Order: sequence, then C-alpha cells, then structure tokens
Amino acid sequence: MDRTTTRPHGRRTLGGALALAVGSGLVLVGGAGTAQAADVNVAKNAGFENGLTNWSCSAGSGAAVSSPVRTGTGALRATPAGLDNAKCVQTVAVKPGSTYTLSAWVQGGYAYLGVTGTGTTDVSTWAPDSASWKQLTTTFTTGASTTSVQIYTHGWYGTSPYSVDDVSVFGPDGGGGQDPDPTAPATPAGLAAGTVTTSSVALSWGAVSGATGYKVYRDGANPQTVSGTSTTITGLTADTAYQFQVSATNSAGESAKSTAVTARTAKPTDPGPGPAVPKHAVTGYWQNFDNGATKQKLRDVQAAYDIIAVSFADSTTTPGQITFNLDPAVGYASAADFKADIAAKKAAGKSVILSVGGEKGNVTINSDATATAFADSAYALMQEYGFNGVDIDLEHGVNATYLTKALRQLSAKAGSSMVLTMAPQTIDMQNTSSEYFKTALAVKDILTVVNTQYYNSGSMLGCDGKVYSQGSVDFLTALACIQLQGGLDASQVGLGVPASARGAGSGYVDPQIVNNALDCLAKGTGCGTFKPAQTWPSLRGAMTWSTNWDATAGNAWSNAVGPKVHGLP
Repeated sequence: MDRTTTRPHGRRTLGGALALAVGSGLVLVGGAGTAQAADVNVAKNAGFENGLTNWSCSAGSGAAVSSPVRTGTGALRATPAGLDNAKCVQTVAVKPGSTYTLSAWVQGGYAYLGVTGTGTTDVSTWAPDSASWKQLTTTFTTGASTTSVQIYTHGWYGTSPYSVDDVSVFGPDGGGGQDPDPTAPATPAGLAAGTVTTSSVALSWGAVSGATGYKVYRDGANPQTVSGTSTTITGLTADTAYQFQVSATNSAGESAKSTAVTARTAKPTDPGPGPAVPKHAVTGYWQNFDNGATKQKLRDVQAAYDIIAVSFADSTTTPGQITFNLDPAVGYASAADFKADIAAKKAAGKSVILSVGGEKGNVTINSDATATAFADSAYALMQEYGFNGVDIDLEHGVNATYLTKALRQLSAKAGSSMVLTMAPQTIDMQNTSSEYFKTALAVKDILTVVNTQYYNSGSMLGCDGKVYSQGSVDFLTALACIQLQGGLDASQVGLGVPASARGAGSGYVDPQIVNNALDCLAKGTGCGTFKPAQTWPSLRGAMTWSTNWDATAGNAWSNAVGPKVHGLP
C-alpha cells in the first residue's frame, strides 16, 4: 500500500507545504479538532511496505502480504488461532498533553484498533467482518508526562484472518519524527544469464535495498514484472540472441535500467521422426493439471492409447505464440523427467503431441505474423520436448486462412512425420463452409485425424438431414457421415467421446455404443435407425477425454474401445 495518505479531514497547506499523513491507516491529528502546523503521522512503517518493521505480532500471528492491499504493495494480515487474538503492536513517540487521531483501514474478519499507555483514557474501536476495506478512526489525548503510547490491532478468537493497511497516528511530533518520503531504488547490479533452452533464458541479479519489485526488459521493451531477484523468460525463438536489462521499483518510482546482458537461446536438436500412427488408432488426452480425475504421469497412460495429446499449451503475450508449462500438480520432479517419459512412449510406438486450446485456452491466429509466431513456437516446443506434432482444439474461433498458413509452416519445419490432429465441436463440423471444416480440408494432405467431440452439444443434424439425439449410435454415425461425405478420407475421421460420466457435462455414452458406431461405419453392422449407404473400413478410430478420467473409471473405456478400434478391418 501507499505510505502517503491525507489527514482524516483532507489536505491542507501548512507553512507552504502540503501536510500529508504517512502510512497505511492509523491517523493522529494534533489539537482539539484543529491540526497544528507540526502535525505529522508519528506511526512508522504505517503501510507495511517494509514488512513488519516497527511492528510486533503475538505468537507469530501476523505477516506482511502483497494481497489484499488497499494502497501500495504491502499490508498486514493476521490470523487469530486458539486463545491468541493475533494482536500486532507498535510503540510511537508522542508529545505530552496533545490530541491525536488514530486511524486504520481494515478488511476481513473482526478487527480492533486501539491505543494504550495514553496517561489519560485509553481508547479503541472495532469493525465486524467486512469483504471490502473500511476505515476505523478514534482520538485520544496524552497525559502531561506521556512521551510514548502503544497502538495495536487485533482480531477475535476463532474468527477469520483480518487485514490492516494505511495506519496513521496524526498529531504533533513527539520527537520520533515520521517516515521519510520514499525514494526510487538504486539500479540493480549483477544481472547475469543462466540456463538457456531453445525457448527460454534464466536470469538473476542482485537485490536492491528498498525495492518492492523489478522489471525485466527484453530488447529494451516488453517489461515483465518480477517480485524476486530471478526469473526465466519464456516463449523465445531457438538459436536467437536477446538483450536483457532489469530495473528496480517501489512506490516512489522505477530505477534506471541495468547494464544489458546478451544471451542466445539454444539451437534446436532434431528428435527424429516419431513412430508411424497405426491404421486404426485410439487417441487420448492427458491432463497437465489436477481437476479431480486420477493424476497420471505419461508413463502411466494406458497402453491402449496410440496418440497421447498433452493438454494444453499456453499462450504468451505475443499473439499467436504458444509455450508449455509443466504443472507441478502432476508430480514430475523436473522437466527432464517429463521429456524422458515422452521419449519412452515414442520408443513404445506411441505418438505424443501437444494440444492447443481446450475449453479455457485461446490462441489467436488471424494474420501472417501470428501464423508465423505459432509455427515457430510450436516447432520450438517439438524440438525441446520431443513432441511428435500438435492437436488443434481451439474452441474460441478459428480463422481458416491463417490457421492453414500456420499449420503448413509448421509442417514445413517438422517434416512429413508430423502428427496433426483436430478436435472440433460438433457444430464446427456440420458443413464444409465452417472455418474448422475448411481448415481440415485445406490441410488434408498433412492431416492425421479429426476427432470431433460428440458431446456437450445436444441434438444435431446428421448427413441425412434428420435430427439425432446426443448419446446414441445414430448420433455418432450420422454426424461422422457428414465428414466422410464432405471430403475427408475415412482414415482422417475419429469418434470423440468422454471416458466417463464425470469427464464431460453431457454426452457420455457406454463404450458398447461407441463400439457399435465403429462397426456400423466400418462394417455396416451394429447400426441404429440410421444406416449409411456405404461403409468405410479404413475409419481411423476413436478419441476420449481423457486418459485421466478413463483411469478414474477403472479403465473401462480403453479396455472396451481399444480392442475394438485395433480390431477394425
């Protein structure tokens, strides 16, 4: 929070200068209702910008935090526990026989504000739970010989933590003075580059006294805010030199930039072509996050899956560019361990690809520049991790023109062994004029499979113009028929379904229904009321969300659908 605040009744000019209360919420005003020219905020570190300096909290109950704050970058957060009410105190110097205004802003659980040792009448005030910041204010008068008092805040037993900011004790200077106005920090020294990869550079530098944060500049622009003295800059292009500088910041401003250091990202290493995707393949999405499904490492993914789509890539601040951040929740000790699992799956004949998009992900590819940014960054990730290709699972708008350009640029870099899959929603594949369908047809020569998500959609039109209910054999076969008649090869069509009832909002079907649909399309058996006029024996197979939900359900999906797919003619 900001260390500088106005007195309770506003600013006024004192001796040609603007008198400002300093601190975060305790205000003392001298005089009997009218402040004197010497009135100052005698509380120190009143905004907790310097941690808990000048403050003491019972039983370690208090901490300086960066959120929530009212102003500036710091605040106090204290947590009552057991018989401790999380009391935090400060001794301040005061002038005898003077009146002060004590004030603080509070939020959260029950919060009390008070003063003891006044030599007259000690006072306090309080506020109940509050979701937003509110100000507590009271006044006190010191005794004829009182030269210091103790101000305090505390919560209440068994209640929620409380926060305090912008404290002030406003009144005559008792000899202790007030916090000096903040000054901008010095320029950081010792900036150095550490480990580099094909897409990242690790940086570190020396700490600067009084700094509350740092800004890291890449080639003089695009500053990245950092709280500590090290960071890793990601989303970079392989075998490219970058110049970095760092500055220090606090509430008073920003220092000059440091001396620049130059670092070059690593050259890509060709992981070699991946294994060929089998004629009939099972695709499964692997979750790089924890949402309640069984947590898996890649090595744990069931053997039935031929294509494993790692979900998901992340976008960067550069439009079109993607990166990948391994979630600690998955349990890998290091990125190297994850890469080793990818290599092992590939050695076992599996394809491991990086999925782009998902329900909450969004990568915008709508220009030549963004298409190139996507292709360059996706290829760098393939090089770094050993991914066999990418999966396009964009659910927030597709521009067929530029997505096609991006995928063709990526294919030109990765070569003919690249695995390219897509997972459009049902509405995206209703007709060949949709952007997704147009993209699939435009990259048909490099496309591995389109696994349409036949769930979370409700009833839809089939290729015969009739409406079919989600979750039936007819729904799967009549909608897949649209793609088979619309120009995709049968080897590029897969049926996407949830692995369990918990894996999607709606549209889960028993694995036997999936198997019946596969038989209907490939062999003409097991159909419902809709029976296509021909069969497609080379149908690629099926996909599920996700391998994790499959494991949660005891692998019922892969145990049933896997053998069916692999046994197709």
